[in-house]
Amino acid sequence: NTENQLFNFGTQSKNKKGIVINNPLTYNPATGYGFDINSASNVKINPNTFSATKPTYFSIKLPEGNYQIEVVMGSTERQSNITIKAESRRLMLDQLSIKKGKPVTKVFNVNVRTPKIDDNQNVSLKDREKDIFNWDDKLTLEFLGDINIQSIKITPKDNLTVVYLAGDSTVTDQDVEPWASWGQFITNYFDDSVVVANYAVSGSALSSFKGGNRLKKILSLIKKGDYLFVEFGHNDEKIKGEGNSAWGSYSTLLAEFVQAARDKGAIAVLVTPTQRRAFNENGTLKETHGDFPAAMRSVAQKNNVALIDVTKMTTELYEVWGDEPSRKAFVQYPANTFPGQVKALEDNTHFNSFGANEIALC
Repeated sequence: NTENQLFNFGTQSKNKKGIVINNPLTYNPATGYGFDINSASNVKINPNTFSATKPTYFSIKLPEGNYQIEVVMGSTERQSNITIKAESRRLMLDQLSIKKGKPVTKVFNVNVRTPKIDDNQNVSLKDREKDIFNWDDKLTLEFLGDINIQSIKITPKDNLTVVYLAGDSTVTDQDVEPWASWGQFITNYFDDSVVVANYAVSGSALSSFKGGNRLKKILSLIKKGDYLFVEFGHNDEKIKGEGNSAWGSYSTLLAEFVQAARDKGAIAVLVTPTQRRAFNENGTLKETHGDFPAAMRSVAQKNNVALIDVTKMTTELYEVWGDEPSRKAFVQYPANTFPGQVKALEDNTHFNSFGANEIALC
C-alpha cells in the first residue's frame, strides 16, 4: 500500500477520511494496525483523542521505505507533555508541552526496513535482533508522558536525504533501557527533509559489518546525495593477527566503505570512535583506542573525506565533566534500578539516554 494512511482517534471523530479508531484495539497482523506490545490496556479513548499516562505503542504494517509521519496532538480537556520515539527508541519528539485547547501538529521522518536485499540475499541478523522493531514488518511509534493524540498520518516519501549510519554498539539503536547511542538521538535534530537509517549493530567491526551484508544492504538502497556515516574502532582494535592493525585492514576497509558510497554518488563521512570513560590520576583521559583514531584521520585526509572527530570531542567532554560526574552519562546504576537487573551496572563504554543525547549534540 503506497498511499497515505490516516488514523483518527476518538468516539466522536467526525472525520470521514481515514480509519476511525474508537476503541483501544490491539495490533492485529490481519488488519495491520493497532496498539502494540501489550499497551492497549493503557489507552483511554476520548471524544476526539486517545490518552495515556504509561508508555503506549501504536504499530502499522508497512513495506520497507521512508515515511513522513504527521501527528496532531493535544486535548481540549487538559494539558499534555509528549515524547515520541519510533521503532527501536529513535527519538523524534522530546517532551513537548502542549497547553489545553491548543493542538499542535508535528512532522518527522522514519526509516522502515527489512533484512531482505534481493531474492537471494539477506542481512545476517544476530539472534537478539530478530525480535526488535527495527527489522520487523511494521512501523512502531512509542508515546511517552502525558499523552493526548488526535490523529496519525503516514505518507511514503522517496525524495528524502537519507543519512545511513554504519557502526557498532556506540552508534546502534539500543533497544532496551538504560542503554542508548547517539544514532537514536540524532534523529531529533534533523528537519523534515532528512531521514536517518541506522544500520549500526552491537559488536561489529568493519569486517563483520561488511561480512553480515549490512554494507551490501545500504549500497542496494543508497542514492545520489545521500550520506554514509562510518564509525568503527571499539571492536576492530580487538581483532588479533597479522595485518589487523589500525594501519592495515582497518585503514583498507575504511577506504573501501568510502569508495563504495562514492560510486553510488553518495557522500561518505568518517566518524572517529567515542572515548571510553578511563581516567588517569591527573584527570586526563587514557587513549584506549591506540592508533585507530589517527588511522581514520589519515584515511580521511588521503581520500579527501569529511571527518567528524568524535574521539576528540568526547575526550574534551569527559575531561571537562571530570571523573565522577562523567559517570552520569554512562550505564552505571546500582543493582535493582531496572526490572530484572540484579547486579550493579558498571559500564564505561556505553551511554545512557543523557550521555547519548550529549554526543548527538556534539
